[in-house]
Amino acid sequence: MSGMRENLSYEQFGTAVRELAQAIADDGYEPDIVLSIARGGVFVAGGLAYALDCKNIHLVNVEFYTGVGTTLEMPVMLAPVPNAIDFTDKKVLIADDVADTGKTLKLVRDFCLDAVAEVRSAVVYEKTQSLVKCEYVWKRTDEWINFPWSVLPPVCRSQGTARPNREAL
Repeated sequence: MSGMRENLSYEQFGTAVRELAQAIADDGYEPDIVLSIARGGVFVAGGLAYALDCKNIHLVNVEFYTGVGTTLEMPVMLAPVPNAIDFTDKKVLIADDVADTGKTLKLVRDFCLDAVAEVRSAVVYEKTQSLVKCEYVWKRTDEWINFPWSVLPPVCRSQGTARPNREAL
């Protein structure tokens, strides 16, 4: 990984999701389920589900990255783990923001394989070293990606700021 960074804006993200959805539709793939890999995949899955008119969205939490360029040895599914029986004989589209090492996508894809009719993957970015080569990719890069939802630190309650009285609203 070079010191260069790919910067994605919210506007570019909207374009990326619509273009991914169009590629999926043009390919004739009509998923029964969009399976989001949390957290970054939640944004992608929501956009794809709307664009593809798929109302069945599931979420799987996977922990792998612990910081910029640092990971656990292997990704781990966190509770609650989806019930694979819910995917039986369904066409599943796995959605994530990036296929970096591909280990997270491989874990989720392998989880689905024995139950589903078909599984495909859609990502905004795919890196060359990814173990999983996704069927639908908006852009390929080997740079670190600054996603608009993850570049700023988490918000904290301001000192001395009272919480609004929701009953008064």
